[in-house]
Amino acid sequence: MASNEAALSGNIRKFEVKSKDISQISPEIKYYENVLSNTISATAVVADAGGLEPDQKEMIGVLDGLPIRGGEFVKLIIEDNQSKPNKLDLDLYVNRVKNSSPGTSNDVYFLDFCTKEFIANEQSRVVKRFELNISDAVRKILTDPKGLQVKKKLDIDETAVPYNFIGNDRKPLYVCTWLASKAVPKAAGGINGAAGYFMYETSDSFKFKSIDVLVKQEPKKKYIYTNATKLPDGYDGKILNVKIDRNIDLQQNMSLGMYHNRSIFFDFYAMDYQVRTYSLEQDQKSKIEIAADNIMFVGKEFTQIPTRFLNHVLDLGTLPSGKNAKEQLKNWKAKPTDPNFDAPKTMVQSIMRYNQLYSIKTHIMIPGDFSLHAGDMIECDFPDLARVENRQPNKQTKGKYMIASLCHRITPKDCFTSLTLVRDSFSGKVS
Repeated sequence: MASNEAALSGNIRKFEVKSKDISQISPEIKYYENVLSNTISATAVVADAGGLEPDQKEMIGVLDGLPIRGGEFVKLIIEDNQSKPNKLDLDLYVNRVKNSSPGTSNDVYFLDFCTKEFIANEQSRVVKRFELNISDAVRKILTDPKGLQVKKKLDIDETAVPYNFIGNDRKPLYVCTWLASKAVPKAAGGINGAAGYFMYETSDSFKFKSIDVLVKQEPKKKYIYTNATKLPDGYDGKILNVKIDRNIDLQQNMSLGMYHNRSIFFDFYAMDYQVRTYSLEQDQKSKIEIAADNIMFVGKEFTQIPTRFLNHVLDLGTLPSGKNAKEQLKNWKAKPTDPNFDAPKTMVQSIMRYNQLYSIKTHIMIPGDFSLHAGDMIECDFPDLARVENRQPNKQTKGKYMIASLCHRITPKDCFTSLTLVRDSFSGKVS
């Protein structure tokens, strides 16, 4: 079990740029993960006083001495200060040098690091035609030997819906993110409200994960926000700081169509259109996994009328399956009115689901813990408002939250993890 001691300094086991150790001149390192970001990243503050190599007559800084011009390989190994330390072992590349403040005795600047896949994404394009389940297409794009060539573990939730598409010279990570909004998990057994995926990277894998599957996870750890000196039994750590970014914004949620929206789908094949209304109460409630107990947390009168209007074109008569033109024509003639993608159901589901998940947004800071990742579920207890000293956890805000993003910060003096937590519902169980 963790303790407050974990807020003390972590350990920088290795920090090398082009095989040169610069750990002694970096007072701060930050590492980032986000379910809305395709790749991980890191930033280091460098206070460079220069050095004197055996064959040099003048002091020279790291930027000009190595030199660093972008694209240099970086090896970074850092540990947190948990009782059983967790390690991040990262292979990164210099992406940017910014905010340089040159001085007479030292230069202070930031080094931004990215992954090899981030750079490869700029050098690759998806040009092929795909006739696969979306999860299989994502797997193929990520491991393409002429593209990203991802060697890291792939954590992909299998999808239920096949989709035919052409890459159209778009970047690989863009295509995977585009496909995420069209994906429905196989575990859902079909299109029933569970559409919507995230495409992101953590320190140990690339992930293509269903929102429903993520929310269904058991909490990885349990934290409490308390002034007590001793950590209460049953908790893995203390929350050191809390900031509620957004609890409920009724007007914004209504403008996004989170409670009720209407879409018009135009059919060019039949020169006709169909109208699809989609409401939280009728089409989502009891059909999706939620973090707490009650997804209907606003007055019913605000959910009965559509508040967002969308227009789409149906994907009919395009890209029929087949290995050649003759086979494609045969398949199209057999089912000329079948869509390539069931947009009226899937698209409106995913739009609503993404908005729902970010309904409640909270920022917390805990002692550094590198075992946590974006997409993990954790459990948090926040105190209720009361006059007594020993306050009970708030029954509305306590419970499961998903880690939308995280930042590990390590300095010579301390090690903290900042988490952005989101969820789609309140507890609703008040005794």
